[in-house]
Amino acid sequence: MAMATIILSLPHLSLPTHRRHHYLPNLTTVPTRVRLGLRTQALGNDMLGDFGARDPFPAEIASGFGEKVLGSGNTDHKILIPNLSALSLSQLDCSAVSPLQPPMAEDDAKELLRKVIGWRLIVGEGGLKLQCLWKLRDYQCGVELINRICKVVDSAGHFPNLHLEQPNQVRAELWTSSIGGLSMNDFIVAARIDDIKTSDLVPRKRVWA
Repeated sequence: MAMATIILSLPHLSLPTHRRHHYLPNLTTVPTRVRLGLRTQALGNDMLGDFGARDPFPAEIASGFGEKVLGSGNTDHKILIPNLSALSLSQLDCSAVSPLQPPMAEDDAKELLRKVIGWRLIVGEGGLKLQCLWKLRDYQCGVELINRICKVVDSAGHFPNLHLEQPNQVRAELWTSSIGGLSMNDFIVAARIDDIKTSDLVPRKRVWA
């Protein structure tokens, strides 16, 4: 069996002179196979060696991995424009609707209904509609909510039917009458109405002592 000699260094111990001879390290002979086994055990599953910077492997150099890293002059930088599915409905603009355009299918309307809060689908005289109800603190809060809705939808150019109902309820309905049903504009306006602050208009929760 091949043998190799290594020297084990121990920290300096400050001991009385007359007892130092008991602690002097001896030269220890360890078989090469055992020494390699100790190193493998110390490294565990990481056979790359100590932590820190290392030289790239030949295969890495051949792959040219360093030529496309961030900051390299040859790096391709792209600005991705979010598509419609990634944008909030309230960020979209209403567009003109042709009377020849068919109304939105009910299945498509149900999918878009997930993107608006508090609205439901109803079937009315004008076809499929969106409806939302608000229970407010009092009649004056209902008037204030209608005013806020009017300010928001004015820029969209697509308006809901608003009803102030006694004693403290507001009802809004959206549909595109020119096509006899729903269009994307209805959901865009519904999403913009969702963004309106109403926390100061709804009934206050009772706090029990």
